[in-house]
Amino acid sequence: MNSYYSNRIEGQGTHPANIERALSADFSTTPSVAQKQRIALAHIEAEKELEATLPGAGIEGFALRSSFLISAHAALYRRLQAADRVTQDGLVIEPGALRTQDVSVGRHQAPIAASVSSFLARMDEVYPRIKGLDGVLFYIAAAHHRAAWVHPFRDGNGRACRLQTHCAMLPLSAGLWSVNRGLARQRDTYYALLDSADAARQGDLDGRGNLSEKALAQWCAYFVALADDQVTFMGKLLGLERLKDGIASLMLIRSESAQHSNYSRQATLALHHVLLAGPTARGEFMAMTGLTERTASRVLAQLIKDKLLVSEGPKSPVSFNFPLDALNLLLPNLYPEASTINSEA
Repeated sequence: MNSYYSNRIEGQGTHPANIERALSADFSTTPSVAQKQRIALAHIEAEKELEATLPGAGIEGFALRSSFLISAHAALYRRLQAADRVTQDGLVIEPGALRTQDVSVGRHQAPIAASVSSFLARMDEVYPRIKGLDGVLFYIAAAHHRAAWVHPFRDGNGRACRLQTHCAMLPLSAGLWSVNRGLARQRDTYYALLDSADAARQGDLDGRGNLSEKALAQWCAYFVALADDQVTFMGKLLGLERLKDGIASLMLIRSESAQHSNYSRQATLALHHVLLAGPTARGEFMAMTGLTERTASRVLAQLIKDKLLVSEGPKSPVSFNFPLDALNLLLPNLYPEASTINSEA
């Protein structure tokens, strides 16, 4: 989901079904779709790599270091072949390489290339120093803007910034909610407020730096409100009663659908148990359905085939899963595009 929404912000999003296919090394025969699949897969793998480098609790600012931002850029782009990292003006993006050219993006004239290292060093003096959770969102929001403003790479700055921001947020989110989802669903506001925070100081009462402190505060307030919105959304979505109702609706619809076989409403409580309790022995799951052994075995096999249950081996315990084609009922509006028809070849 992080991959989907981050790439959608860049105008290179592909249907969630194509991302799922890419995770199984099933790429489209249409070159443009296959390229988007490779970019989506690179983001997923880069995010996993970066998360694995994070230290334990108590070092909240680790991911806000400029070295981490550079690592984020490198982790993403070194997973792509040269043909998949060519800019619109024909330049090949070098993974983790600071730009050596002066650039402008829209109305924003980025700092001259020779000053990038100095700006990154100044950022390291400020943002990674955060301790505890008080104000952490404001530090992360301000660092996100500053990294985007410095524009340290020739291209790929937005993607690298969002990877860094995701990792910096992990002590708060634990991966249970995504800031990328919020940013992508308000893409125009996201860009507009970042652009506004680039503005020059408006008079003597607008901070002490060259840029507008008022506009930066507005960006930070927006970021905090967006995070709160995503927490509220996921809190409701992951409510146990709501999930129970979602499982019940899914089993009811599929047990009465001609498109699905070997589904039974009697497996609803067993599925809910696995969701709450974690890995469950196959025999225990079958017994909880109240079905005959033969029927329960068919139901279990179908649920595994349809990825509602997953297992490490043919005799291993089963765990609950959220397959893409069931998200519209299990986690509605998390991934609304997942339930749409995939019109991409």
